[in-house]
Amino acid sequence: MASRNATTHWTGGLNSGKGSVTLDSSNTGQFDVSFPRRIGNPEGQTSPEELIAAAQTSCLAMNLSGVLEKQNLTPRTIDVSAEVTVGPVDGGLEISEIAITLRADVEGVDEDTFQRLARTAKDTCPVSKALAGTTITLDAALAG
Repeated sequence: MASRNATTHWTGGLNSGKGSVTLDSSNTGQFDVSFPRRIGNPEGQTSPEELIAAAQTSCLAMNLSGVLEKQNLTPRTIDVSAEVTVGPVDGGLEISEIAITLRADVEGVDEDTFQRLARTAKDTCPVSKALAGTTITLDAALAG
């Protein structure tokens, strides 16, 4: 079992305030956040949605690698990107979709088998499971 920690320090109101997110477990950085930058031009600031996209892509890449290895397949490369869509709903915000694009270079696998394994990796990815209340689409293809 493992746990990872992050901390956000916030000052001020929603629209006039600002904060910083610190990645405590890895001690790899501190990132500025603000509500206007969250829903507007990022201008060098991150957002919860960007951090979710980072978590989704890194988790899925690792999970697909493991799913492939269980089938005695070793990927040369796996590239995953995610677009997290956030918008207004009922006076607040809602993450309405996570669109994942996955490209992998894997020798010795046909397209149908790859599609099945990619779906398995998405469905069993711990981050995907944690975000089960959100529509997560997958566009997977073999590279090369």
